[in-house]
Amino acid sequence: MSAEPTGDGTSRPTSTSPAPRSRPRRSPGHFIGAYGLLALAVLLFLVFSLTLPDTFPTLDNVSSILSNQSVPAILALGAMVPIVTGRFDLSIGYGLGLAHVMVLQLIVSEGWSWPLACAVVIIGGAVVGVLNGVVVEFARIDSFIATLGTGSVLYAVTGWITGGTRIVSGPNGLPPAFTDLHDSTFLGLPVPAFYVLGLVVLLWLLLERLPLGRYLYVIGSNPRAADLVGIPTRRYSVYAFALSGLIVGFAGVLLAAQQQIGNPSVGLDYLLPAFVGALLGSTAIRPGRPNALGTLVAVAVLAIGLAGIGQLGAQFWVTPLFNGATLLLAVGFAGYSARRRLRSGATAHRRGSKVAGTSQEAQDVP
Repeated sequence: MSAEPTGDGTSRPTSTSPAPRSRPRRSPGHFIGAYGLLALAVLLFLVFSLTLPDTFPTLDNVSSILSNQSVPAILALGAMVPIVTGRFDLSIGYGLGLAHVMVLQLIVSEGWSWPLACAVVIIGGAVVGVLNGVVVEFARIDSFIATLGTGSVLYAVTGWITGGTRIVSGPNGLPPAFTDLHDSTFLGLPVPAFYVLGLVVLLWLLLERLPLGRYLYVIGSNPRAADLVGIPTRRYSVYAFALSGLIVGFAGVLLAAQQQIGNPSVGLDYLLPAFVGALLGSTAIRPGRPNALGTLVAVAVLAIGLAGIGQLGAQFWVTPLFNGATLLLAVGFAGYSARRRLRSGATAHRRGSKVAGTSQEAQDVP
């Protein structure tokens, strides 16, 4: 607060508080980038509904999509968490396969109760995530190489447990309460859809509203700056891997309840779709940064596309072609969004410096 002289010889106080900052105007390109993928999901659904009016826009088809895509969606959310910190966990596919056979092994062969088996497998997934984080952060091994190595170890453990054969339940089958984890419905929709929705809400709160999430984004954006402001980058990166492993363990339990047969090689089929969903999701809702809502939208686009292509009678090789081409597009769009975000930040910084310099010059004028 300062005083300004008046004509009658007195002075009146003047405020020196900075003027309120106006919110930056959002360009049409921003909305297209943020919600374009969501619009594409709606467009794909309309196109396939018009092309296949008797089979596609039906409740049975929607329930089938939600049920079949629940595991890929959960795995994509698990893959997204380390990507927030700039790391990749290539072991999630192998971890999914191990968790899937472990829960069946404990229930069928060891006679454990299904809640205890599920809890042990989910906690074991978190332990594997911690192991990945420690190897990456403290052994200073690139996350691609480190998690590929631990993934190969997990695959070997899977083969050792199963002997390379499938785990089949006895004549009494699996406990109905266990299979209901996937097969039951709520409000007319498959229960796994609500698992996905709950996980998205949880990750959104964690990443967008809690300090832990902001720290993870700072680490992923600029690890050196995170170190300088006092964020323990190694510890928080281990947290990200542990959370990813926990989610992968849960996905393995759900996959076991869905398939009810232990297949030692099933996890690798989910690796590519998971990364497609996570990377494509970084181009939506919050373009340029991985986020839970964007991942959900990306998985919806993939699910609708694959379901429509399948009902049109596409050959078996179309699915990997679709996933691979989408992955290339996702990586390209993610890189473009990140560069565009950096350019926008640099431009805003230069404008801020210019305005600050102009204000300083104005104050220096006698």
